[in-house]
Amino acid sequence: MAIKLSVMLKVDGKDIPINEFVQKILSGTIVGAVSSLHNINEDWQNIEVTIKK
Repeated sequence: MAIKLSVMLKVDGKDIPINEFVQKILSGTIVGAVSSLHNINEDWQNIEVTIKK
């Protein structure tokens, strides 16, 4: 059974609605990258990513 992950997107403080397909792509990419890092517990609860330009 797959775990349903919640993904929220904000741009300049504004909530941007994203559909389930985009949520799956974003969550899979980010969770995969973070899970491959050392010292990350398997029972993590929250991952935050901030991108600034």
